[in-house]
Amino acid sequence: MAKLHTPRWAWVLTGSGHFFTESFALIHQLEHCDIFVTKAAEEVLRMYKLKLDFPKTMRVIHDKTASSIPVGGFYHGVYHTVVIAPATSNTVAKCVLGISDTIATNVYAQAGKCRVPSIVFACDTAPELETMAPHGMVKVYPRPIDLEHTERLKGFHYTTVVESLADLEAAVAARRAELESHG
Repeated sequence: MAKLHTPRWAWVLTGSGHFFTESFALIHQLEHCDIFVTKAAEEVLRMYKLKLDFPKTMRVIHDKTASSIPVGGFYHGVYHTVVIAPATSNTVAKCVLGISDTIATNVYAQAGKCRVPSIVFACDTAPELETMAPHGMVKVYPRPIDLEHTERLKGFHYTTVVESLADLEAAVAARRAELESHG
């Protein structure tokens, strides 16, 4: 087995369909990335008929342990950046409240504890949104509490909250440039 290249990206897929296929496509542009897949993301992958077929420089880690054992890599410098894209309102709320009971929220918590920068593509960012569902565009109306949690997350250390696909692409590109300038 080849030695694992570190540090590397940690990309978390959650159960949101909001720009899911576009976020999924961005992963393919990275090298040396671990993809953390929540149980809800497994369902979304099936809905969008997407396969977890990535290059050999990437690993797929499924949410299969109660204590999220795979996140221990944060304590050993395995990751330089976390991307949670797309992030459901459930994931955002749990991150804001400090609840770490899924692989997504455990990755975010451990990244924060280890001062690893996180980029979070929150789904609920405006009172009215259009989003692509498996069978076409739909209108959604995030609840005030969901919008409040997104706003609160913006104030967390080592966290960049992005609100659009363009912002996500720009944040990932900026982080890549920053890593390359230090590498």
